Amino acid sequence: MNPDVLVIGGGNAALCAALMAREAGASVLLLEAAPREWRGGNSAHTRNLRCMHDAPQDVLTDAYPEEEYWQDLLKVTGGQTSEALARLTIRASGNCRDWMRRHGVHFQPSLSGTLHLSRTNAFFMGGGKALVNAYYRSAERLGVAIRYDAAVDRLEIDQGRFLAAWLGEERITARTCVLAAGGFESNREWLREAWGQNERGEWPADNFLIRGTRYNRGVLLKQLLQAGADAIGDATQAHMVAIDARAPLYDGGICTRIDCVSLGVVVNRDGQRFYDEGEDFWPKRYAIWGRLVAQQPGQLAYSIIDAKAAGRFMPPVFPGVRADSLPELALKLGLDPERFMRTLNDYNAACQSGHFDHTVLDDCGTAGVTPAKTHWARTIDTAPFFAYALKPGVTFTYLGLKTDTSSAVHFGGRPSENLFVAGEMMAGNVLGKGYTAGVGMSIGTAFGRIAGTQAAQSALGQGAQHANA
Repeated sequence: MNPDVLVIGGGNAALCAALMAREAGASVLLLEAAPREWRGGNSAHTRNLRCMHDAPQDVLTDAYPEEEYWQDLLKVTGGQTSEALARLTIRASGNCRDWMRRHGVHFQPSLSGTLHLSRTNAFFMGGGKALVNAYYRSAERLGVAIRYDAAVDRLEIDQGRFLAAWLGEERITARTCVLAAGGFESNREWLREAWGQNERGEWPADNFLIRGTRYNRGVLLKQLLQAGADAIGDATQAHMVAIDARAPLYDGGICTRIDCVSLGVVVNRDGQRFYDEGEDFWPKRYAIWGRLVAQQPGQLAYSIIDAKAAGRFMPPVFPGVRADSLPELALKLGLDPERFMRTLNDYNAACQSGHFDHTVLDDCGTAGVTPAKTHWARTIDTAPFFAYALKPGVTFTYLGLKTDTSSAVHFGGRPSENLFVAGEMMAGNVLGKGYTAGVGMSIGTAFGRIAGTQAAQSALGQGAQHANA
């Protein structure tokens, strides 16, 4: 089959592109590197989509206007974002759900324990796996050809123009191509090269866990960058979360995330705190903690809470280490009890009285201790005590291909006529650093739909010109 549009990838962005291209009248072939049972990439592990809306809607409460969404994104990225592409993403998030429903996606109210998200994020009924399954069913029904176990080795590009994709010895041609094959987070050699060796002589990336698919190795991303495609982003920047150190190397997903950080303190293996655990609401700041842990000795840290915090957060898949005293907890963790107790005692003494409320930026902060804990600071003094060992969990990397509002891949500042990009392969245009819950799916949905539409228009236009020649 030589389709009008070739889509390389099998997650949310790829599926949105395939569906839009097919709806526009193009013939479409989608190549998914994973076997069928692991299809969907990182999208299968997602739960929700961050949505702009000006008034309450079905599963969304109150309003979440464009400007607030933009300010949230601006804050977490520290300004390392394209405002034009970010605002395009934001606006698209406000009008995509009816289209998603037409392709079988269902929504539900935010889950109990998902703090502060009922206003900003629409949850998928059945999670990301149900979403990608719905899209695959719709794609098959519409006549999109799908191949699994189809990892593309390389692309043929001539002066910024896509010619063909190669799977081993098989050459597949198409009028246009959409790249939506993910970042390079499961390429551990590339992660090691990007992060290098630190001042302690450690190779931090050797201790990273990969939250999602093992198939996002960045093969085509690396090839395109070497072939002169314009790059965006930093190879060390990623959506990186503090996850349970006992998580598997790949595909641990959402259930290995540790969500009690803001309810207690976090110490490194030297028993020392290293960052403000109460800086902001968890959905806005949870994704900074993977990078923070990556900078600690051994890329290891421990989230410490007491009985007052138990049951106030979404429980992870593994139970925490439990002890009836803090010194006992230190010993169970293999930490020096004296240094650990000095840290905990200093923190407890610094906690100021106030009204604890985990649903707002409350007045429970610390005074006279560094780092400060600016909100939700309560003494850790009520047995039993719990600890969760943390390691960095990489969700997806931000180094990618530079694009514009057309989603075209750029070569030397010029957009390609027939090669487009969506999802993680271009997310760095919007996410220079940082993350806020659900924005990855917003980017993938917005640019997947744009890429599919543009690819179909380009393919069908070329076909008409060829026929008239």
